Amino acid sequence: MPALSARSVVQVPVSDPRVRPLLRELGEEYSARYGKDAHAELARYPDEEFTAPHGGVLLLILEGGEPVAGGAFRRYDADTAELKRIWTHSGHRRRGLAREVVAELEREARARGYRRIYLTTGPRQPEARALYLNTGYRPLFDTEADPESIGPLPFEKHLRTGKATAQ
Repeated sequence: MPALSARSVVQVPVSDPRVRPLLRELGEEYSARYGKDAHAELARYPDEEFTAPHGGVLLLILEGGEPVAGGAFRRYDADTAELKRIWTHSGHRRRGLAREVVAELEREARARGYRRIYLTTGPRQPEARALYLNTGYRPLFDTEADPESIGPLPFEKHLRTGKATAQ
């Protein structure tokens, strides 16, 4: 079995060329599940909301210098970061990378002084729903209801406070 390439986590601006596969695949995935207008979800927030000066971040997990997973958060309110754009490259799924992305985003949010994480996922994304339930997120919706009757599925998680300081 070949050895895996070295893995690293980097913070990048949305303009970094290594972000292109993330945005392209998310756009394709959203369009396949929700229709052609789904690309609008990626354009809903200005890129600068995912930068440190505005309370956000975009992270990529690289293997051998190539992006294999990523995600971002933006400032939702003074105490809350909102997770967005969680992605695993189509050729690298089922390896736990999305879990790693979420853990890295939580760590970074905590380090920036956030005490809570909020997110929504689409009703046609059962793997994302399972990811958030399995990583300690509390559903803010009736889990017994038909997801299609709810719309975006909201979740929250309160971060343990430690020695983190506000940004």
